[in-house]
Amino acid sequence: MVNTNKNYCVDPFNRKRLATLEVQIGELKLGGSNPIRVQSMTTTDTMDTQKSVEQSIRMIEAGCELVRLTAPSKKEAENLGNIRRELELKGYHVPLVADIHFTPNAAEIAAKLVQKVRVNPGNYADKKKFEEIDYTDEAYQAELQRIEQKFTPLVLLCKEYKTAMRIGTNHGSLSDRILSRYGDTPHGMVESAYEFIRICEKNDFHDIVISMKASNTLVMVQAYRLLAQRMLENGKCYPLHLGVTEAGNGEDGRIKSAVGIGALLEDGLGDTVRVSLTEEPEYEVPVAQKLIEKFNVEQSDEITGNTTELFHDPFSYARYETHEVLNIGSKHHPVVIGDLSTRQTIKPSSLYAFGYRYSVELDKWNINDLAVDYIYLGKNTFDFDIPGTLGVIVDEKIWLEHYQNTERVYPLSTNTDLQSPVIFYPIDARDMSKPLSTQSNVVFILGSVPQNKTQLIRNFLNNYANNGCKQPIILLNEQNTTDAETLQLYSSSELGVHLIDGYGDGIWIKAPVADQIINSTAFGILQATRTRISKTEYISCPSCGRTLFDLQETTAKIRQRTSHLKGVKIGIMGCIVNGPGEMADADYGYVGTGPGKINLYKEKEVVKKNVPEENAVEALVDLIKEHGDWVETTPN
Repeated sequence: MVNTNKNYCVDPFNRKRLATLEVQIGELKLGGSNPIRVQSMTTTDTMDTQKSVEQSIRMIEAGCELVRLTAPSKKEAENLGNIRRELELKGYHVPLVADIHFTPNAAEIAAKLVQKVRVNPGNYADKKKFEEIDYTDEAYQAELQRIEQKFTPLVLLCKEYKTAMRIGTNHGSLSDRILSRYGDTPHGMVESAYEFIRICEKNDFHDIVISMKASNTLVMVQAYRLLAQRMLENGKCYPLHLGVTEAGNGEDGRIKSAVGIGALLEDGLGDTVRVSLTEEPEYEVPVAQKLIEKFNVEQSDEITGNTTELFHDPFSYARYETHEVLNIGSKHHPVVIGDLSTRQTIKPSSLYAFGYRYSVELDKWNINDLAVDYIYLGKNTFDFDIPGTLGVIVDEKIWLEHYQNTERVYPLSTNTDLQSPVIFYPIDARDMSKPLSTQSNVVFILGSVPQNKTQLIRNFLNNYANNGCKQPIILLNEQNTTDAETLQLYSSSELGVHLIDGYGDGIWIKAPVADQIINSTAFGILQATRTRISKTEYISCPSCGRTLFDLQETTAKIRQRTSHLKGVKIGIMGCIVNGPGEMADADYGYVGTGPGKINLYKEKEVVKKNVPEENAVEALVDLIKEHGDWVETTPN
């Protein structure tokens, strides 16, 4: 059945926060009109009270408003009471959240001791065997009754002790039952949550928060949107916990998190945020705060009188197909435009940060995987042979004076009479009055600068698509920050949402930061939205008390050996809880299975068990070689 209801937020063309129920978590109020809350998770052994308390304090002092700790068994759940008591004795009253997988009895203990319990519907009442089962309706209903019997005691305990609950669906750990009936889909994720939501509502328990986490940002965004749509239809909207699971570390982790979380915040969805980085948890907090800060600014230039329905389907990905202009549009992957317009002079070395390195000795250009497709020089000129894969864009006046007859040099202009294979035509999304050119050589450069640029650009794109326009569009994103991390978070949020919605034949980022950071951010955004793969992808969990090895050190070792494997996806998981399921669509997996022991996976199948940790990275490399995905590195 086709889903014709596209209502998943208050207004896709004007950011207005979705009104959710207010949930009391200890002394903290979440949802409703309360600020978006920041949370993180400890990486210590929950049985080590002192270390858990010390790390919790570091997190709290960094700004963490909810502290989550793992409780894999009854003993850890019981020790949460000691941790809470020690924190309160030291004057810290931030609510604690027990993270539960597989162990209902641990959840029931924790519900009496801490302010919130997180359960994963995929493994709370089920054991995952990756089996496809052909259920009859009667058999499926019997399964739901079994789940209700297992889950209801926790619901009643939470209700009695006024303990809040997060129903945290993860894409990679959907039950075999859900997978068999709904598939590995955003729809299946929502249904998995609603199996548990219905039980809560049946028992008149509403202090619940919902999450739809995935490592794939498209799946994550689509699942939250479907969930919001369902809640709006039902007339009861629970607070949303936003997060991209296993985002990784460093620049990649920040970009990937901002693409997924930011796309939802742009639509007014989200009441609490956790940025999951393979770093110390106190380092996650300021990243989340910085991202949220973007959405605490009042909107300007409200779009009025727009009654046009969304052209695209917000619940599934389909790229809007445009005409081909050279290597832009149609089936071509999105291009990247670098910007050197603020330079005083242009030399071969000016291109180094954008993926091109000239060898004087060999008299040739070396091109890496993060090489831009076009470079904008503005009013500048150049006097050297440019790389054969690079196009140059200059202002109209410069093009007319110097480059009309020069191959691979093109004008930025609104004059469509120019005789050039391609004209890059700038448009401000606020100007909807001009008729759009339909010439076969025109590529639009679409941008805007107000706080609500995302909504203005979406409004433009929606009208553009509804009118059947097919000109390729380059999304221009301008930031005035000099802080690299802010650039990564803000541009990822603003560009990511349009790429997820299927729009954009290229991106162009302008900001007063180092060229190399701008370039890696642009390619990182395309990688995070899976619209252009240019490097190895690491699906790396953020570590917690269940982790069986040093995730940060191990991730660095694996990156060192495999970072040249363009397009290969490697999952690095600290324990079996975040193992084959959470890796979801990884090609290879490195999973802790016991102290000093690693299981290696090919997709979801374990192929090498209990490999000693000191040999595991090389064993992973051997596994990649065995399956033909290894390539040797070549010197520049």
